[in-house]
Amino acid sequence: MKTLLKKIIIIIFLCLLPLSKVFAEGKIRIGLVVPLSGEYSAIGDSIIKSTRLALNKINDEKFEIVPEDTKANPIDALKASKTLNDQGIKIIIGPVFNESTKYLDELKDVTFISFTNKIYGNPPNVISAGVNAISQLQTIDKFRNLNDIQRSIILIPKSDYRNEIDQAIKITKLKLKDKFFYDVDPTLLTAQIEKITRYPERKQNLLNEIERIENSSLINKERKIEELNKKDTLGGINFDSVIIADFGESLKSVATSLLYTDVSSKRISYIALNQWFDNSLLKETSLQPIYFPSINKENFELFKLEYDNAYKKKANQLSFLSYDLVGLVYFLIFSNNFNHDKKIFYEKNKFKGKIGIFEIDKNTITHQLNFYSIDNGAFTKIF
Repeated sequence: MKTLLKKIIIIIFLCLLPLSKVFAEGKIRIGLVVPLSGEYSAIGDSIIKSTRLALNKINDEKFEIVPEDTKANPIDALKASKTLNDQGIKIIIGPVFNESTKYLDELKDVTFISFTNKIYGNPPNVISAGVNAISQLQTIDKFRNLNDIQRSIILIPKSDYRNEIDQAIKITKLKLKDKFFYDVDPTLLTAQIEKITRYPERKQNLLNEIERIENSSLINKERKIEELNKKDTLGGINFDSVIIADFGESLKSVATSLLYTDVSSKRISYIALNQWFDNSLLKETSLQPIYFPSINKENFELFKLEYDNAYKKKANQLSFLSYDLVGLVYFLIFSNNFNHDKKIFYEKNKFKGKIGIFEIDKNTITHQLNFYSIDNGAFTKIF
């Protein structure tokens, strides 16, 4: 509370100072490295456009963003960053792709605020600002605690993302009933899910019970057999929820396999990672409800409307994030008496952006996310 009060006093004090004194050293220049040519130039263009929206909102002519082209490859990302560093720029927003960060540790006095959500294997001077696995698992754990969900298993695809999830589980100390890795190949997936859910045993339990009753002398055995024939399996499962660390069609494949093995979302909680409000999931009514953490949907919709009004184009997730990152850097510099060096990302701080609340601590950025359900063909905010 004392720290917050101190920051408020500092901000009020700075606001009362003459602008000529506050900005005595001239413009505050921040770099931006994104693909402006080549295959991914449309992504870079959308980021540039949202950066302009953010600068217009800040409305401070002393604050300047200087863009350079990475061409979406690590060598050009380093060249572009060196060009900015030669101009005295020490803070750079970008690059977009994790692969483009490969050589950036050569510029040890530069801090990069990357768009990537990957936390595993980044150079020490690259801070991941995307909605990473740590933030998502922390939000999922909050949902579990609120709903007394205690026996979760997590299903992780055998892909590059596996390391990200493993790292996030360790950092968040997420308590799990069990952890399984599955093949993304649909021809292998169903058999793996059957094994995880003990489907063959539960199926056999049902057949055994039907046979037992048929051979019994129970008076109402016909009615009991009729009831059993309506079931797919018999017997409990040893988990109350499943966290599926996947997206899109692969997520649907896993959920469909669970449904096939008689482990429906009506029986246990299906929890996914951030789906960015994928509208195709609204049509999968047999799999609902599905729960997932994400950014603030209302703010995202408002931003898309503002972006469309300004440019007559559709905004995307990266343009939304870039809008916040410009505001985040400006806020941290402002809070640090307009000293723009790497130290501003080390001290514990919070910034309320459009996405949600950014938490900064020891060169790490996490997010306080919202939580949603997909049910009855609609997205519903839970918290």
